[in-house]
Amino acid sequence: MLVVAPQPFYEDRGTPIAVCQLLRALSHLAYEVDLLTYPVGRDIEIPRVRYLRSPNPLRMQWVPIGFSLRKLAMDAVLIPELVRRLSSGAYHCVHALEEAAFPAVALGQRFGVPVIYDMQSSLPEQLSQRAGFRNRPVQAALRRAERWLLQNADSVVSSAGLARRVRVLVPTARIREWQFAGTLPIASPEEGWALRTELGIAPGRPIVLYSGTFESYQGVPELLAAIPHVLAAVPDATFVLVGAEETGGSVIQRNHVDLVRSGALRVVKRQPRERIPLFLAMATVAVSPRAYGDNLPLKIFDYLAAGKAIVATDIPAHRSVLDESCALLTGAWSPDLARGIVKVLQEPGLAARLACAAEAYAAEKLGWFQFVRAVGELYREMAHAA
Repeated sequence: MLVVAPQPFYEDRGTPIAVCQLLRALSHLAYEVDLLTYPVGRDIEIPRVRYLRSPNPLRMQWVPIGFSLRKLAMDAVLIPELVRRLSSGAYHCVHALEEAAFPAVALGQRFGVPVIYDMQSSLPEQLSQRAGFRNRPVQAALRRAERWLLQNADSVVSSAGLARRVRVLVPTARIREWQFAGTLPIASPEEGWALRTELGIAPGRPIVLYSGTFESYQGVPELLAAIPHVLAAVPDATFVLVGAEETGGSVIQRNHVDLVRSGALRVVKRQPRERIPLFLAMATVAVSPRAYGDNLPLKIFDYLAAGKAIVATDIPAHRSVLDESCALLTGAWSPDLARGIVKVLQEPGLAARLACAAEAYAAEKLGWFQFVRAVGELYREMAHAA
């Protein structure tokens, strides 16, 4: 199998985390896998997985999240490697993520290799927030390209929340959604208390946790705007935001000096994924204030697996997994977010019910072997269709 991931691999961020889970599942199923990816990132030892990194003529050391000129340059170098690999006739199937699926599908048709399009996000939707991609003609062209890809890929597997979009665009597409496993270990309460002490958060203060990137679509500005509303009702609440890049974190702290000085806000730089359970262990409430986007943020799977009371915006992406039984869903406007957070903080019974429901959902649907089985079904389906 050839997996094509146009991202830095491995880094602790959304799509590379998803790719890592896929590779581990394929290894568990005894597939031999080549991973074609960018020349930046670090190797993770996974049995039966071989790394094929594209050249790096510009000597780039990092690639930001989302669309960028750096990413375009990396893709331009990756495509000739993809051509070379597929022309060798060595692969039974290609699993291509995001924009790499366009050349993979075209080349798959040429060389007679079936292609799975792994749709981590909708490219037209993602690019609609960028200058130069918002106008109607460009968006119409992007939607046509997306429709072509969905029509010509042999199979589509998407992030939770995107299947509805696929079915609207191409009703005949063979589509399934990922339900990623909650693979993080559960940290003990003692470890959570140790981290609380490390961060200087006094015992008894309720902690509202956000974990993830600080990109605008994640809704962090609205969450920050909600903090004064929450403090008016719960004065000792502490907000811990984990995942800041160096520059972005500094800007937030400068813009919210009073909140930082009072201890109501802690902005923590990006952490190794293995430390996230410590933050979850000390959290009273876990929030996902995502403003838009049809794909479910992976943090939701971590929140559920940790058995946390969840407050999330009521958008279709969240609704693909969450409902009122296991989360408090709110509007995306800061006062709505604040009301949801306050309600969970002030009603321990509600918080306990949501936490228990989250844990039960994860136990039933987010186990590792459920995910491995889903990957196995996808690949058996492709083998039968080939």
